[in-house]
Amino acid sequence: MTARRRAAAVAAFGIAPLALTGLTASPAVAHGSMSDPVSRVAACYAEGPESPQSAACKAAVAASGPQAFYDWNEVNIANAAGNHRQLIPDGKLCSAGRDKYRGLDLPRADWSASKLGSGGHTFRYKGTAPHKGSFELYITKDGYDPSKPLKWSDLEEKPFAKVTDPQLVNGEYVFDGTVPAKSGRHLIYSIWQRSDSPEAFYTCSDVVFGQDNGGSAPGGSAPAPTASAPTDEQIEEGADESTVDHGGHGGDSPQEHAQQPSADATAPETRTESQAPAGNAPAANGAGENLAETGGSSSTAYLAMGGAAALAIGAAVLFGTVRRRATR
Repeated sequence: MTARRRAAAVAAFGIAPLALTGLTASPAVAHGSMSDPVSRVAACYAEGPESPQSAACKAAVAASGPQAFYDWNEVNIANAAGNHRQLIPDGKLCSAGRDKYRGLDLPRADWSASKLGSGGHTFRYKGTAPHKGSFELYITKDGYDPSKPLKWSDLEEKPFAKVTDPQLVNGEYVFDGTVPAKSGRHLIYSIWQRSDSPEAFYTCSDVVFGQDNGGSAPGGSAPAPTASAPTDEQIEEGADESTVDHGGHGGDSPQEHAQQPSADATAPETRTESQAPAGNAPAANGAGENLAETGGSSSTAYLAMGGAAALAIGAAVLFGTVRRRATR
């Protein structure tokens, strides 16, 4: 083997670990939103971030901008760790306290709504990056006024449905719950707390009980529109516009993420191997899928990166040695 070929081989040897590091050390972040009853952010995404149809979604896009709705599956707090009430202030439950999604907090009674009945119901939550965790669903108290900012005290004290590690069926978490007896317009608030990471996701779903027309806007005006969840085709079509990255926390600026409150500033965020599709594309279909087992910690990525860096430095030194010999 010539000196030049030896140098090329050494360089390739040094680069290979770096490439592997990119594959093995990238964290996997769960994403998703309620699809039945559909969340505000998902319903507005289904209408179209650039040209929403309903008055409420038009106002929400005007407040937040269309990008927030292309990023419909990332209404999250990275380091929630179960401290939801401490981290999210009253009036900002639907946005999880994130300015990016402030349009979701607009107090109005004409949000697109899903018809819901009391008793047993099968809930669905679109998961674009499946991971283990628990879901809690809360409903607003009797007398809820949608024209006022949503507060924690507007929700019933305890969740009416709670499930841990539901199976993923055709790209959606599916689980049953018993809806309490209600009438008129209400809101269902969901919290998805991952168990393999402190990250949590939040949704607001507007629902109407006992009315076939989906509820009416204030003053007895025209009925509020019926909410629709985005189809897989719509999700795939908007994937190129999304800044959500399942290997991180999306395309938001570092400043915005720095503004997100942390439950424990010293607690490292769990790093896991990515087992999810890129962008907003839905997870692989298949009834009865089990949630992905995840593992590792923040040290795993740093060790892998450190090892690759050491190999790369060694390769560079050897490359320089071989090159000097070749020129003698």
